[in-house]
Amino acid sequence: MYGGRTNRVWKVVGGDGDKVLKLYNSELRNPLFRNDAELEAQCLHALDSTGFVPRLRAAGVFGPDRWVFYDHAPGTPWNRQAENVGKLLKNLHSLRVDIDAPQGCNGSEDLADHGERILAGCQSKRVAQLRQLRPRKHVIPLTQRQLIHGDPVAGNILVSPTGLTLIDWQCPALGDPCEDLAMFLSPAMQQLYRGQPLSASETAEFLSGYDQSDVTARYEALRPWYAWRMAAYCLWRAETGAVDYNAGYELEIAALL
Repeated sequence: MYGGRTNRVWKVVGGDGDKVLKLYNSELRNPLFRNDAELEAQCLHALDSTGFVPRLRAAGVFGPDRWVFYDHAPGTPWNRQAENVGKLLKNLHSLRVDIDAPQGCNGSEDLADHGERILAGCQSKRVAQLRQLRPRKHVIPLTQRQLIHGDPVAGNILVSPTGLTLIDWQCPALGDPCEDLAMFLSPAMQQLYRGQPLSASETAEFLSGYDQSDVTARYEALRPWYAWRMAAYCLWRAETGAVDYNAGYELEIAALL
């Protein structure tokens, strides 16, 4: 199967329904997106009753790498009706599940530190530009973290007549739900996976669907920090050979200005 940017994935046809076999790339070191097969298996198992994740069938080890095997989710990658994605993420963030996930970024200081760690792996002249654009507003951490997906981009949301399915649970965290909002709304991620950023009306539609005024107000306060960190990540990806991230870098810079 094609579309993913990290792991090797096969569709297994037949039997009691089509399945997906994902073989994880154990060599990749990504400064923003974790790639943890055990965490994906944990999440699929814990969220099985929600109806918005594929059903896990098995997980194991092949040589130095891990794999997961789960039901193939019908549908096509998300492209329109942002309100439904807002509702999906609201449902996820309302859950209280026992997942042994790492701590995600929480507040502006965490985002600043994370962005600087990403920039430490970059070497181009644009690093200086980004450091000049680093936001200054302080936003305090949340006292209570929640399970977040960590990578709810358009390509990881499948749309079918029965609803939405959220796939690729390889980098969840216990963190700030604003992280998921920022990832979906990111101009760079929308450009990479959908071919264009969201319009202002689509963004408003998404936030209306999420319908949590305290969270959306916090997201607006943190939005420059998320854009700054994403610009750093796009720069790192472009410098490591993914030239399509150059456009994403420019979009995130424009969101900062």
